[in-house]
This record gives sequence, structure tokens and C-alpha cells, in this order.
Amino acid sequence: MDIKIKVNGTLICESVSPDLLLLDFLRKHGCYSVKRGCETANCGLCTVLLDGTPVLSCSVLCARADGHEVYTLEGLQEEASGFVGFIADQGADQCGFCNPGFVMNTIALLRENPDPSDDEIRAYLAGNLCRCSGYEGQLRGIRNYLDYINRKKQGKE
Repeated sequence: MDIKIKVNGTLICESVSPDLLLLDFLRKHGCYSVKRGCETANCGLCTVLLDGTPVLSCSVLCARADGHEVYTLEGLQEEASGFVGFIADQGADQCGFCNPGFVMNTIALLRENPDPSDDEIRAYLAGNLCRCSGYEGQLRGIRNYLDYINRKKQGKE
């Protein structure tokens, strides 16, 4: 079947098999931040933004993305660069394997809610498994980033 998907701002037109997963399509097109983890839609490593909404690309058929826009971390580096250092400062990126999923969900969260509570942050990050850090470092990093942004807005930075 023929599909057209806009990936990180670039339109890709291709013939694909009906059972091709979005994850495999994206990796074929150089989006290596999209990782294969559990293959059961439980770990969040394959999170991408489909029309701005975080989805697990391991559970979305490529055909379902036909005519839509997909963003991976490769296409959102500039937006992500604002807060990833804050997460790293908390030691929350120990092995780094889960980072792309966390970053994609954080981008979606901050687009939807620029001033989330800690519980709202936890809810957005709940679908990402991390074997190294215990999640509190990610929460602290995001909270520190939001505090920094608020201080900047008030002219205190």
C-alpha cells in the first residue's frame, strides 16, 4: 500500500506492507531515537508524537499514520535542548536508553501544560520504564527547568 507520512517535517511517500509497524518505518528512515524495547507497548522507548500526541510506535501500524505528521527526537532537538541538561544534572540519564521516551513525553506535556504540578508530570512520565534512576531524578530535573523558566520570565535569571 502507498502511504504519505510527514516525518520531522519531511514528506515521505513510500509503498509499505500493511503490517509494517510505525517503529520499523521510522528506524528505516534514520530515526534511531525510536527504540525497540518491550514490544508490548509497556516501556515507552518507542514514543513519538503523532499529530502532536504521544503514541507508542510499536503498537501503531504505519498505515494508520498515512496522511499524518510524526515527530521523533531527531526532529525536536532544539525544543528538547532546553530541558535535557536539567534532567542530566539530576543524574536521571544514567544509561540513557529510556531518555528519548522521557523527552518526547516531556515535550508533549509542556506543550499541553506549561506549568504542570508534580502529579501531572508523574502522570505523563508513567508510561516510561527506567531501570536505572527511579524517576525522581526526571521529576526534579523537569521541576528545576520549569522553575528556571519562571525565574527568567520574572527577570530573575
